[in-house]
Amino acid sequence: MLSFLARRLLQLVPTLFFVSVIIFSLQQLLPGDPALVMAGEERDPEVIEQIRKQYRLDQPLPVQYVYWVKGVLSGDLGESMRIKVKVRDLVAEKFPVTLQLAVMAMVIALSIGITAGVLAAVLRDSVWDYAANVFALWGRSTPTFWLGIMLIFLFSVELGWLPASGYVRPSEDFWGSIASTIMPAFVLGNVGAAVLMRHTRGAMLDALQSDYVRTARAKGLFERTVVLKHAMRNALTPVITLGALELGELLSGAVLTEQIFSIPGFGKLIVDSVFNRDYAVVQGVVLVTATVYIALNLIADIAYVVVNPRLRS
Repeated sequence: MLSFLARRLLQLVPTLFFVSVIIFSLQQLLPGDPALVMAGEERDPEVIEQIRKQYRLDQPLPVQYVYWVKGVLSGDLGESMRIKVKVRDLVAEKFPVTLQLAVMAMVIALSIGITAGVLAAVLRDSVWDYAANVFALWGRSTPTFWLGIMLIFLFSVELGWLPASGYVRPSEDFWGSIASTIMPAFVLGNVGAAVLMRHTRGAMLDALQSDYVRTARAKGLFERTVVLKHAMRNALTPVITLGALELGELLSGAVLTEQIFSIPGFGKLIVDSVFNRDYAVVQGVVLVTATVYIALNLIADIAYVVVNPRLRS
């Protein structure tokens, strides 16, 4: 187990290196000059030249990259060119918001998706199976912006149960925070639940037809024990990968959903930064997101070994 973990950690080093190169390189393809944006309407040549020197925009790209990497390794992601705030402070402020939204959405997706997938596989070709497949099709086909608007209209405008937009931190009001994020979390979790349901159903159907399940039934075990202990545990292996990828996508910033519900998370931050040519913020947010995404894949690999004992050797 330790050797496996060590090998996976070593693989992260070149992966993160190439990710950093790609992030820095693609950033330069954004149209516009950040020095001109920061200089304002007058665009005094002396001011522009001073800005270029201050942020090393006058240096060759390899030199800029080296300085950026040195700062990242020391915990300095740079400074926002627009609002003069450290990028790490912006990340520390916005990431918990997106993390809360992503975790709530993932809990909803796992609860609905895995439950529906298991029932659909166990009760194959029944009404429950058809209903689960219809739900999966609906979840994948429904636009998130439309579902978000409909939820706002129903639960905020008509019923008045939930706030239409905004965000409350859990430290200020825990239940108020849940109320402000439950609708956007359901919108995001609805899509994930549909995907998880289809994969769980397929994996469970394969597991239920395997030899070890037939052996367990032949030994006289209860069907509930056969399904939950033998079939479901082995069927969860591919679902773990999918769950990690879904959580990574949620943490990358649900831009449209955060815009609809006015959630001040990573999605809104990255959109504002791109429009304002705020290179440092874009690079910092994307790098943090990519690092978290890679870490989630590592956690998924470790979970494989925990769930499936055959992989421990």
